[in-house]
Amino acid sequence: MNILILGATGFIGSVVAARLVADGHAVTGLGRNPARARLKQPAIDWRRADLSRMTKPADWDDILKDRNVVVNCAGALQDGLSDDLSATQAEAMLALYSAAKSSSRPLIVQISARTAGAAGDLPFLATKRRADEALAASGLPYLILRPALVLGRNAHGGSALLRALAAFPLVLPLVHAESPVETLSVDDVAEAVSRAVSGGISGDIDLAADEVLPLADLVGLHRQWLGLPRARVFTLPRWLAGPVTSLADLSGLLGWRSPLRSTAMTVMSEGVRSSKTRSDLATTPAAATLSANPSGVQDLWFARLYLLKPLVISGLSAFWLLSGLIPLLTLEKTSAHFLPFMHEAAATALTLATCLIDIALGVAVLLRPLAKGALLGMLAVSFAYLAGASLLEPALWLDPLGPLVKVLPSILLTFTALAILDER
Repeated sequence: MNILILGATGFIGSVVAARLVADGHAVTGLGRNPARARLKQPAIDWRRADLSRMTKPADWDDILKDRNVVVNCAGALQDGLSDDLSATQAEAMLALYSAAKSSSRPLIVQISARTAGAAGDLPFLATKRRADEALAASGLPYLILRPALVLGRNAHGGSALLRALAAFPLVLPLVHAESPVETLSVDDVAEAVSRAVSGGISGDIDLAADEVLPLADLVGLHRQWLGLPRARVFTLPRWLAGPVTSLADLSGLLGWRSPLRSTAMTVMSEGVRSSKTRSDLATTPAAATLSANPSGVQDLWFARLYLLKPLVISGLSAFWLLSGLIPLLTLEKTSAHFLPFMHEAAATALTLATCLIDIALGVAVLLRPLAKGALLGMLAVSFAYLAGASLLEPALWLDPLGPLVKVLPSILLTFTALAILDER
């Protein structure tokens, strides 16, 4: 069959795409930036597309030609600089359904979520529910899958946070430690999609393994999987999560997709439960999912670095902002370093320019779409600063706590930020 997958570069979408290729289907994957995906999964025909801009039926006409199945694995947690929930999860889907009814009427497989509960009125689930209801009423053949917390060999979002919490040193600091959580393997989702493509299932199905674990036990399973000794659970009061959630929401507005945002915390406040009924779909418990994919040192590195990443980015931002702001407060004194080499006006102008560049880089690195460019700019400015200062005042190297030596740790931290910047 000719299958189109939305969100094919994502955690679930990439596994679903690989499974459908293995089943012998012709798969086309949509993604915002499929360049790396094309290298990782060359058997897939990759197309660049932004669902938030595909909100009219005409936007779908060409891409839907001759499609037998459309699998929607795309989604986002909250609105932010990188995500528009209404456009991506609702308006684009309604436009897709309208276009599909005028084309080959493909089977639509929607990877959704349980849309009731404490977070049901938040944009994440409200837009999912709107799309689900429109699909059920569209007259198109469809399957709506509502998986519980999905685990797999890779990790993203909530599953990545589980690993990060499991790798925390000495204790496991948890809010909602007793919240019940149902899980399943990402391979179970891929199996269900494969069954739907072959005509085996349809309708609206909740998907979860036949076990319910407290969050603390689930984190403990991940800690064991990482090869770390047991640690005592330290239950944090709910009010303490407020400042962290606020910072995470702010990071979301800047384009960073933190799993600690308020939507995720609201969902976790009552746990991740389904209303599933009996079905013949296979599901895998959490322990079996983890044991089927033994961890390596790369998983331990990822888990330990995951919560350090925002600290690295914010630390670099603070360093460059202070490097630009502090000299501005003593502009005349700072520009005096250049007086042996140029006129006073030129020295002042050069000092002002370098301060503004530092401030601009410190701000830009906080914006997710600009972060990589800002980090590369930091490296370029740092090396230019070292080269220029070495030519003009090489004696500065003799001071072990001087301005040149201090640049070296910031360069190493910038390389570290670049190494861990990618989200997928």
